[in-house]
Amino acid sequence: MSDLEPKPEHKFAFGLWTIGHSGRDPFGEATRPPIDSLDFIRGLAEIGAWGVSFHDDDLMTFGAPEKQRREELDRFKKGLEETGIVCSMATTNLFWHPMFKDGAFTSNDRNVRRLAIQKTLRNLDVAAELGAPTYVFWGGREGVESAASKEPADALSRYKEALDFLCGYVKDKGYNIRFAIEPKPNEPRGDTFLPTIGHAMSFINQLEHSEMVGLNPEVAHETMAGLSFYQGVAQAIWQDKLFHIDLNDQKIGRYDQDFRFGSEGIKDDFFLVRLLESTGYSGPKHFDCRPYRNELGAGIWEFARGCMRTYLVLAEKAREFDNDPRVKEAQAFAGVTELAVPTVGSYSREASDRLLAEQFDPEQLAQRSYGNEALDQLVIDRILGV
Repeated sequence: MSDLEPKPEHKFAFGLWTIGHSGRDPFGEATRPPIDSLDFIRGLAEIGAWGVSFHDDDLMTFGAPEKQRREELDRFKKGLEETGIVCSMATTNLFWHPMFKDGAFTSNDRNVRRLAIQKTLRNLDVAAELGAPTYVFWGGREGVESAASKEPADALSRYKEALDFLCGYVKDKGYNIRFAIEPKPNEPRGDTFLPTIGHAMSFINQLEHSEMVGLNPEVAHETMAGLSFYQGVAQAIWQDKLFHIDLNDQKIGRYDQDFRFGSEGIKDDFFLVRLLESTGYSGPKHFDCRPYRNELGAGIWEFARGCMRTYLVLAEKAREFDNDPRVKEAQAFAGVTELAVPTVGSYSREASDRLLAEQFDPEQLAQRSYGNEALDQLVIDRILGV
């Protein structure tokens, strides 16, 4: 194994709500004290992290006088300057306060919708001040329990209206900020609007400034729905829409668990890391996860170190896998590289005539074996270190 110490060039980042999560859940109160934002940033620097992200309400007390909010923001800025930790991403809390119980951008109450956009505008100013290049939109309350409660087309129109307006604001202000939508199928709403990577990418195509908007997919969210996160991220990269990524772990079919990265779906995580490394993804590797509720003190920082270490281990395993002659031989047998060869090329009358004249033997084609069992076993061997 090569050096597994995280470095700034790895671009590992954590949100204030991750390591600092109090352990509170729907069935129990907090199990550990909060971490002061300055101590949080210093802790990140000590473990070799690169970036930090925040919701507006993580950083500045909601509803507090402007003087207090300014002091809280300046304290955070001081920590960034002292440590060299960068602000890698910002977002707005549009889900916690009871006023958002029917949604934020898609609430049936027009004043709630207007306040949600106002709240976002104000935090975009903060994000720009801190130099955050990405602004994430997780629509946790944008959805329904009762299908009769909203007309879906109207909700999507209001969602589009909000993002179009916010894009316009960023362009007008000259901020160097891109937007990233974070899909999730359910929880806290029974059915969430834009539930998957595919839904979100389709929605982005309808936006006025679609070039400014991409994706922030999360491992747990696609896995909750039984989908392949690896395949979804691959399509986002193919469409040049992977602006940010949330790494954690999850058991299929459970509530949103936000486990430490690499703690559950290790084979899926291997292919995800291999994809990010091989395609040259240069954005933050953002860990949106939380320590187990029974961890205190040093345990929460062990959690953070574990996230980064597992990523680096899997990155090394992926390089070894791709350089293994046995893997190259098995991939050749499986036709992996053949898939990169164009099938027919661009349409022309001549090309279609040639294809129509070609003779194929279906029975002979059916005789081919692709050797996927041997190839998959090489994956398992590499992950297990055999």
